[in-house]
Amino acid sequence: MPVLLTKIEGKGNGIKTVLPNMSDVARSLSRPPTYPTKFFGCELGAQTSFDEKNDRYIVNGAHDAPKLRELLDVFIDKFVLCKACDNPETDLTITKTEEILRDCKACGERTGVDMRHKLTTFIIKNPPKNPKKSKVKKATADGATTPNGDADEDAGGDSDDELTLRIKAEAAELTADAAIAKEDWSADTSPEAVKARMKAVEASMASVSLAPAGGDDDSDEDGDSPFAHLGHWIEENREESAVEIYKKAEEFGIAKKHNTMTIIAQTLFTENVLTEIPKYAPLFAKMVTSEKHQKSLLGGLERLVGVLHPDLTPAIPKILMAFYQTDILEEEVITQWGTHVSKKYVDREISKKVRKASEPFLKWLEEADDSEEED
Repeated sequence: MPVLLTKIEGKGNGIKTVLPNMSDVARSLSRPPTYPTKFFGCELGAQTSFDEKNDRYIVNGAHDAPKLRELLDVFIDKFVLCKACDNPETDLTITKTEEILRDCKACGERTGVDMRHKLTTFIIKNPPKNPKKSKVKKATADGATTPNGDADEDAGGDSDDELTLRIKAEAAELTADAAIAKEDWSADTSPEAVKARMKAVEASMASVSLAPAGGDDDSDEDGDSPFAHLGHWIEENREESAVEIYKKAEEFGIAKKHNTMTIIAQTLFTENVLTEIPKYAPLFAKMVTSEKHQKSLLGGLERLVGVLHPDLTPAIPKILMAFYQTDILEEEVITQWGTHVSKKYVDREISKKVRKASEPFLKWLEEADDSEEED
């Protein structure tokens, strides 16, 4: 989370404190910027004002930055951190009885907030928006088309809420010894084919497996790392279930590290990725717990379609849609990824090519946003 900044404007009775980077702070907390701003007003007994269109959030009166940062910590404790595991990766949900809950992406617990606080009234009157679910419903209702123009085969089927509950239920099973049904793999698993594929994988994943980003370095001088070992194991044990893959990642001590998602994405999937994603959705729902995890997953998908299976490049919009509809990849992360070419996972030209191919899906996200604003 960026450090909260303040700026005092005006004089006398018109003096006010402007919060220039409140949007960035709130985004990192997965909360609307109006919530912490209003919280400041409640705690300080001051009037607040918002101009979301111009990204301007104000608390009346002169308030120094250290004081507001202390109050921000209080807000995080009361309305962000999971009460069960203290993880900040939570979403606010409002029940039919107008109770506000924190839905934790890490442990799965749903814990309530202190409904006696004045901010709860504001939250209930201004509920957090969840454009992802509404957009998925819009896109899939009445046989609407996907970014590639294909009609949704599941229109009229399970609602998005039911899908989310099913994914979470299946993800929870990963902690037990429940087995996920095995299926036949069309990829050639002969020793020669595996060796050839791993040669390509090793060349393409060297930057992550041998020197994980963000200082998360588990490699040794010989370029040996748990990430490379996991990649080899997945390639050589494709018949194993999602449960076993998760256990193996735990065994290597990298189940919670974001770089693991890059390795899994590029070694687990084959040219049949679109039919494989639903099977392994619970695995990704359990392991992808932060923005870093999502970015690493996108990096793995870049390698999958850009290096290992170039013929899949035109299918990248459908691949992104599959991860988006199962709440594994978020709109903001996909949009940022799609508009910033990077050579972190593949060379720059391949990165451009993959993002160019993803434009139909990015355009669909943008149009869905515009449609919501008009509504």
